[in-house]
Amino acid sequence: MSTSCGAAWRSWLMLHKWKQEFLYNFKSITYFLGINDTSLMVNPRIQHRPTICYRPIKPSDLETLERIHSDVFPIRYESEFFQSVVNGCDVVSWAAVDRSRPDGQSDELIGFVTARIILAKDSEIADLLRYDSSRVDQTLVYILTLGVVDAYRNLGIATALIREVIKYASSIPVCRAVYLHVISYNNPAIHLYTKMSFNCVRRLHGFYLINGQHYDSYLFVYYVNGGRSPCSPLELVTVIVRCMKTGFKSLAAKLMMAKVKWPKGNETRGPVLTQNKRMTNIECSGLEYV
Repeated sequence: MSTSCGAAWRSWLMLHKWKQEFLYNFKSITYFLGINDTSLMVNPRIQHRPTICYRPIKPSDLETLERIHSDVFPIRYESEFFQSVVNGCDVVSWAAVDRSRPDGQSDELIGFVTARIILAKDSEIADLLRYDSSRVDQTLVYILTLGVVDAYRNLGIATALIREVIKYASSIPVCRAVYLHVISYNNPAIHLYTKMSFNCVRRLHGFYLINGQHYDSYLFVYYVNGGRSPCSPLELVTVIVRCMKTGFKSLAAKLMMAKVKWPKGNETRGPVLTQNKRMTNIECSGLEYV
C-alpha cells in the first residue's frame, strides 16, 4: 500500500512539474511572438492581472500626470500645459487606468494621450493634405503627448489610446487627419505608428532641442473622413499619362495642320511634312508626391 502511494505521489509530482514547465514555456513563446494578451501574460512587475479601462483626464489626475510626464519625456512641460489638459481647455485627453489595482489606486493614471484640434488651413501639414481650402471649418487632430508607465508597457495600452484619438477624430465630420511628431531615435514609437497605418510624410531636421542638442523629428499622419495626401502614387501616374496623351494629341494636330510639300518631278515617294521648329513643351506642374 505504501509502495503504491509513493508511486502515485511521484507521478503527481512529475505531472505537476511538467505542467509548470509547459506553462512557463508557453508564456515565453507568447512573449517572443509579441502576443500582448493580458489574459496570457502579465508584466512580472505587476502582482495582479490588470483590468484596463479608459476615461477622460480630470483635475484630480494633475499630480500623477505631471509625474508621469517627468518620468517619460526628456522635455519639460510648463504648468499651463497640465492645467489645460486636466481642465479640458483646448485639449482633449484620455486616461488609462487599472481598475484592479489595490490600495485605492484603481482610478490612478497608468497611461494617457493628449491632443488638440487645429484648423487645417493654419496647420503645418496644410500642404500635405488634399482638402477643400474654401471650407475654413475643416480641422485636424494633433497628438501632443502619449505615455504609459513602465510597469504597464507592452500590454497594448498605447495602441488603445491612439485608437481612441482616431475614433474621436473620425466622429468629427470636418476633421481630415490625425498627426504627430516623433523624435528620430524613438524606434518603438516609430514602429507603433507605422504598424497602425500612420504615414511618415516628412523629416524635420533639428526639430527638438534637448539639453542643448538638436534632434530630428518624423512627421506622421493618419487620414480620416476622406482626407488624403495631395497626390498618391497611382494618381501621379494617372496625371503623367494624361499629360502625355494631351501632348501627343497636340503634336498630332500640329502635324495635320502643317504644310504638305510634294516633290517636283515624277518621284513616287510620299509627301514631305514641314512644321515649326519650336519644340512642344509638355509640362505637368503643381504636383507634390510625399
